[in-house]
Amino acid sequence: MLPYLIPHHWREWKNLLLRWSVILTVLLAVLLTGLFYVVHMPGVSYPGLFSPLTAEESNISVFLRRHVEKLAGEIGERHIERPEALHHAAAYIEATFKQFGYLVERQSFLAAGQEVQNLWVKLPGSKFPQQTLIIGAHYDSAGNSPGANDNATGVAAVLELARLLVDYQPKRSIYLIAFVNEELLFFKGAEEVGSHHFALDLHTKGLSVYGMLSLETIGYYSDAPDSQDYPIPLLKWIYPDTGNFIAFVGNMASRRLVHQCIDNFRRYTVFPSEGIAAPEWFEGIELSDHLSFWRQGWPALMVTDTAPHRYPYYHDSQDLPNQVDYAKTARVVLGLRQVIAALANDTENN
Repeated sequence: MLPYLIPHHWREWKNLLLRWSVILTVLLAVLLTGLFYVVHMPGVSYPGLFSPLTAEESNISVFLRRHVEKLAGEIGERHIERPEALHHAAAYIEATFKQFGYLVERQSFLAAGQEVQNLWVKLPGSKFPQQTLIIGAHYDSAGNSPGANDNATGVAAVLELARLLVDYQPKRSIYLIAFVNEELLFFKGAEEVGSHHFALDLHTKGLSVYGMLSLETIGYYSDAPDSQDYPIPLLKWIYPDTGNFIAFVGNMASRRLVHQCIDNFRRYTVFPSEGIAAPEWFEGIELSDHLSFWRQGWPALMVTDTAPHRYPYYHDSQDLPNQVDYAKTARVVLGLRQVIAALANDTENN
């Protein structure tokens, strides 16, 4: 530092310290305000014990187990390198949708020389049919993994939500979709990824996405201390160290959607929940099909048990159906049904 910039009198030192104190106070205030904006969520996470499953929750848990055991147990590892298994999974999903009475739509495209499909059903909106609410999960698994939690649980939830909503009449249209090739999202170009094709098609058709929920690895919960980790150390001081909650994870542009989801989940569901609406450079918040919708400028989020930050068998050969907590996942699915109904009929934020 140049000599003339160094204070030589106690009054000059006092003024310098005062100026830096003001600067540091302002910076701290900005940091805390930004942090509050990212992590503050409406409502309160449920902190108590669980009552026994209701008859409806028990039925949901039975169906969830059936779907996961079919996809991850009987079919097993399913991805572009095992095309027969991938097609077998698609056929099961399509048959299950049809069993509920839906007309199933397909979007086919080529990936690595193989024809693959997204599959979805639609509940048309009675008031805002051009506005869409997308509920999706990917049905492919990672290589060398049967993919029970990642992501047969998400697909099972989509199928169960289709069953629960079959007679529902929403004000805006609801799509329940099984995406292919999510696991290629960060290893191949977007042209290989099912959610990219679907989001691009919606954009081309001029449809408006009110919100998108990606159900991603939602079946593992632990009450053990220190069972929850985070990609950024600071978050350990803000969120629980027990991995017993479901998380709603979005970017800052999707903050309103995150708040709507967690507010309604906490309002109607007796289950722990946390949320974050963070900058996209936060590690891990983009790791699923919602990224394809962010790229089109639409609000989207991931519903997750936080996957590798809790689940010891993430992308592992031991990601088997017996690792999934079907009772707790059933509670989450029933809560998501309430969230979807609230979003589909929201008129205040039209």
